[in-house]
Amino acid sequence: MTPEQYCQEKAVQSGSSFYYSFLYLPAEKRRAITALYAFCREVDDVVDECSDEAVARAKLAWWRQEVNSMFSAESPTKPSHPVAKALANVSHTFNLTAERLNQIIDGMEMDLNYNRYADFDTLRHYCYHVASVVGLCSAEIFGYRNPDTLKYAEDLGLAFQLTNIIRDVGEDARRDRIYLPQDELARFGVTEGDILNSRETEEFKRLMEFQIERAESYYTRAFAALPDEDRKKQRPGIVMAAIYRSLLTEIKQDGCHVLHQRVSLTPVRKLWIAWITWMRG
Repeated sequence: MTPEQYCQEKAVQSGSSFYYSFLYLPAEKRRAITALYAFCREVDDVVDECSDEAVARAKLAWWRQEVNSMFSAESPTKPSHPVAKALANVSHTFNLTAERLNQIIDGMEMDLNYNRYADFDTLRHYCYHVASVVGLCSAEIFGYRNPDTLKYAEDLGLAFQLTNIIRDVGEDARRDRIYLPQDELARFGVTEGDILNSRETEEFKRLMEFQIERAESYYTRAFAALPDEDRKKQRPGIVMAAIYRSLLTEIKQDGCHVLHQRVSLTPVRKLWIAWITWMRG
């Protein structure tokens, strides 16, 4: 199996909406974005799947060495992981930098340091590393002329991560993680116990409606910043946004029952949304 085939398998197996958003890209860009996505999955899996914190930190440190070996001429080793090899093959073509890849790892490492977030500013810092930086890397791969497109990519990445947080409240709680800001829980009269014990109160529903409204505001901000001249090149992000906004609508219409279930769209629906959005340009 080649490094590119490994990354492709990683993307397909995940079932993520990201996979549907880059189906229609030219081959070279599709290989690059698939390698970037596989990298994100690999480092995220380190935190999610390692029960021993020391082992997780060691693995993330190893991934930093892989990143260094991709970019440093002075590195005594070459990248050994198939994902790192695939990224090394495209990094210079698409301006994927060691700094940004390490920022993504920084974000994953935050999950080893925190399982609560005091306020939205603290959460936004986390979201920047695990999602907005991915958006910036993706914008480089898709291509742009106007630097304002980077602001679009940053806000869109934040909107995606906020959507993930909303969708996964119950799932995260079962791992003793609460990404909803602590001061907002207090403002809406929701306790940690409500979330950890899956108590869907009216206060919790209002809290989630507030979270959905904020996520929507970041989609709006992102597209307000996207220059018309770069809209066609950035279509994969637009496709992704269409899928994720449909998911937000589904969660809200379903009554925000995210503590007991993980709301998702079927693969067929994702593919349909992707095709329609791509064709509209």
